[in-house]
Amino acid sequence: MLFSSLLFIFQFLPVFFIIYYLSPIRFRNLILFLASVFFYAWGEPRFVILILISILINYIAGIFIERYDRNEKIRVTILVLSIIYNIGTLMFFKYFNFIIENINYIFKGDISFIDIPLPLGISFYTFQIMSYTIDVYRRDTKAERSYINLGAYLCMFPQLIAGPIVVYTQVSKELRKRSYYLKDIEKGLRIFILGLGSKVLIANNVGGLWDDMAQIGYANISMPLAWLGLLSFSLQIYFDFNGYSLMAIGLGKMLGFDFPQNFNFPYISKSVTEYWRRWHITLSTWFKEYLYIPLGGNRKGKLRTYINLFIVWSVTGLWHGASWNFIFWGIYFFVLLSLEKLFLKKWLEKNVILSRIYTILAILLGWMIFAITELENIKIYFGRLFSFSISEDWIYYLRNYGMILVIGILFSTPFLKKWYDKQANKILCNILLLVIFLLSIAYLVDAAYNPFLYFRF
Repeated sequence: MLFSSLLFIFQFLPVFFIIYYLSPIRFRNLILFLASVFFYAWGEPRFVILILISILINYIAGIFIERYDRNEKIRVTILVLSIIYNIGTLMFFKYFNFIIENINYIFKGDISFIDIPLPLGISFYTFQIMSYTIDVYRRDTKAERSYINLGAYLCMFPQLIAGPIVVYTQVSKELRKRSYYLKDIEKGLRIFILGLGSKVLIANNVGGLWDDMAQIGYANISMPLAWLGLLSFSLQIYFDFNGYSLMAIGLGKMLGFDFPQNFNFPYISKSVTEYWRRWHITLSTWFKEYLYIPLGGNRKGKLRTYINLFIVWSVTGLWHGASWNFIFWGIYFFVLLSLEKLFLKKWLEKNVILSRIYTILAILLGWMIFAITELENIKIYFGRLFSFSISEDWIYYLRNYGMILVIGILFSTPFLKKWYDKQANKILCNILLLVIFLLSIAYLVDAAYNPFLYFRF
């Protein structure tokens, strides 16, 4: 069930909120848990049991880690077993056939593939539940004694499928006791509408240009059209994912939770380092807290720092998908971040205009590696970017998509947000939000193209 669907907006949400707010406060976690399980089962009924087992295993692990507080050997054993289960489940469903494919390639084997569908949101909820058991082991939080509360945390439908990645320590207090104010519900609704508009009105429309690239054939496009295609994909994935995150944050606020910010205008960055502080913030934070720092971070010398960065960015790439292009995408950013750490960052800080040009070009080339799965096609597309083939094909697509590209570029900067923040409580802003909502609904009624890109990750 998509957030940007008429079913979710006009059927699931109204029924859920009526039941949720009319129920006694002590039952609201149960209602949230059951509604979230229903939400997940609507799109993935086969794998509801998988997420319920994940909650149970980590629930038990957390309790026993806390119970044997003075026996480090038992605590470590339980933690390792829970991590093996969590990572093992993710590896089986997401990477089993990828591993078999590479084994067959290296050893010239003929091991058969297994038809394994990818459970929705498994990459996100696996990281979330792992953070819980790790934090209990670190004594950063107490073990949750209620299966329902832990289930409400992991299954919470606003952020279950595609984040933002919310760690247990960020919502543990709110799971036990949270406040409900009309102003928060109103603010949450505003954020949800802005996310809906980002997804439906911008991402869905600008993404059509990138889809056209594949239909034309990468070998047949001119250099200007190749760059226009990358620009369209960069805007599509930003407004798609940021839109989803805003809707999740808005829904969370209506439920009494404060979810962390996931995007902070990443395309205005002056370096790749800054970009990754602004893009998918919760994922970057998770890798920093639960992989980079435990590996030693930057505390064990320069060589070890770069080895740790290489591991983190290789895993970051692999987390996005079982394909070599994602691994190369992660390594690509490892190289850029390493160069910036070595010497490039100081130069960029002195050249504001060139730093922005460099960053945008680096990001666009990164999206090329990310978006095109086949390595041969990446090579072809890269060649078209620097082919100096200037045919007139790009004029047609610029006429069709020029306006939405300009709108996307404008809204990817904080310029309009500053205006919105000043007008947030004025009638003009309320009228604007109503127009965005009505236009979004009109689009959903009329259009068939309405994917969420990050669902497949």
